[in-house]
Amino acid sequence: MKSNRKTQAAVTVLAIALLAVGNVCAAEGTTPPAPLSDSELKATGERIRQTGQQIQSDIQQALHKARAERAALEAKQAAERKQEAERTRQRAARDAAELAAAKEARQHQALEAAQAKARKDAEERAAKAENERLAAIKAQRELEEKLAREQQAAKAKAGKPRLGGEAKFGVDI
Repeated sequence: MKSNRKTQAAVTVLAIALLAVGNVCAAEGTTPPAPLSDSELKATGERIRQTGQQIQSDIQQALHKARAERAALEAKQAAERKQEAERTRQRAARDAAELAAAKEARQHQALEAAQAKARKDAEERAAKAENERLAAIKAQRELEEKLAREQQAAKAKAGKPRLGGEAKFGVDI
């Protein structure tokens, strides 16, 4: 039904166009083209119908092509989004690894600093203990030397006769 209406509309438009051409030709003083016979009108209508079908076919092909291009574009965009998401994931993993490495390095540095401080404290304690030991040895030596001097002094006093301390006092005289 639709194609009959289209054909009728096309024939009507063609007839109006022919009348307009005839009027234009008459106004210009030229001879109008000869009126078309019924078979010529049918042949022209058939050509118009075929042209309409060809146009519809071309439109369908263009729509099919546009849909295919759109599907290809959407697939390409989806692939690009997937690649971008993968790059983002890899970048996040790389950043996390760098952050973990930096954190580990800070922990390692803190551990080394704590160990160095512990070594320094131990060295200081050892040096202090050594100084105390040396001071104790020196004090012991000084004490021993003092005792030795006192003993020598006591021996020296003991070897000298004390007044009235000799047993033979006054015997020789």
